[in-house]
Amino acid sequence: MPTLGFDRPPTVLLAVIASTFFVGFGGGVVFPILPNLGAVLGISAFMVGVILSANRWVRLVANAPAGALVDRYGTRKPFVYGLLIEGIATLGYVVALLMPPAESLRWVAEALPTVAIGSVALGADQWFSPIAFVVAPETWFLLARILWGLGSAAVFATAYTIAADVSDGSDRGTNMGVVRGGITLGFPAGLVLGGVVSSIAGNVAAFVAAAAFALLASVVAYKLVPETHVTSDTKKSSVKPWDIETSIPALTVGLVNFGLMFAYIGALFATLVLFLGENDISLLGLDAQGTSGVFMAGTVISASIFMLAGGRISDSRDSRTPILLVFLVVSFAGFLLLARAGSTLDLALACLFIGAGQGGTSGPMMALLADLTPDERMGRASGTNNVLGDIGGGLGPMISLPLIEWVGFAPIYAACAIIPLVAGLVLLVGVRQETGTYLPGRVATEV
Repeated sequence: MPTLGFDRPPTVLLAVIASTFFVGFGGGVVFPILPNLGAVLGISAFMVGVILSANRWVRLVANAPAGALVDRYGTRKPFVYGLLIEGIATLGYVVALLMPPAESLRWVAEALPTVAIGSVALGADQWFSPIAFVVAPETWFLLARILWGLGSAAVFATAYTIAADVSDGSDRGTNMGVVRGGITLGFPAGLVLGGVVSSIAGNVAAFVAAAAFALLASVVAYKLVPETHVTSDTKKSSVKPWDIETSIPALTVGLVNFGLMFAYIGALFATLVLFLGENDISLLGLDAQGTSGVFMAGTVISASIFMLAGGRISDSRDSRTPILLVFLVVSFAGFLLLARAGSTLDLALACLFIGAGQGGTSGPMMALLADLTPDERMGRASGTNNVLGDIGGGLGPMISLPLIEWVGFAPIYAACAIIPLVAGLVLLVGVRQETGTYLPGRVATEV
């Protein structure tokens, strides 16, 4: 008789959890800071949205090749190098704030010679434009998020593939939930770091601390994460970087991920600090940045808890579909609560439900993908899932931030409540098309 007891995860997964936890600080630290910092630095709301979503647009291009490279070269090197790139990217936040004002360097442009190229003369004003671009904070924030996207594409593809490599149908949901929980737990730590530390010690201190932890992650991975993805040389040589997984399971899980990330990242995380300021909601005397960090952290902690629970429950049932549908409905309820939130308690309850819905789907959803995907294609299937999730997460801030200025918060949050219900329909159609049933077994051969 299956139980809901949790066994100790394999050692390699504990190493993956530690690495992704530390590097996750760099992903979360910017969210509570940048929306407000943008106004101070003169960065438009649209540009803030572009910066926050840039890593996801980069991953949109990099995810599929990263998954193919994992299937061809294994998991260890892409995982370690990906973490190192993310650590270096986090340092870019520090550089962005330490750059001198462009006007203070106008003398450099004036000192450069005037050059005539045909009828075009390059004088001080023309030289000043590229100088201003190089020292602009938004340039460095954008560059950092681009690098972060490249590194995280490799990290995400390898982390899920490692979990699939060391799992079978009886513990796949649990192990996927554990890894996903580890990836996400670093994010709320970064949110708290960004919100609370920036309120107490300043934005630079918050970014420096996040960069230190992110670089530590690559050291942990180098020391503790072995190779797990061993396939034949013939299969490895046949894998090309442009070999994209387009199977029904990969597209179905990816489309569900698209919707959830659009609402979760785009409608909640990218707008919460502005919502708090608009409604004058605060916790513990913190300003909007600090309070948003606490609420975001609570949301992701809720998600991490239910990632473990959802994955384990799905391992104890004949099919993963019912638990996925339950948590999609929970997410729907959370966004409805968010649309009506007018107090600290209302907002806390909404964040709890949204986190539970997002987290509860993550472990079972990745486990379902692994159930229905051959081992040698799991890296590419993870890449496809990440591509579609990042389209949703990338579109979210770019659409929600400008629309909120136009129609307000409640209509946007209410519209996002519909997304999990649509995702549930997509899930049922895709599962039925692939397996011939709405309730496939936990292992593909059982269908």
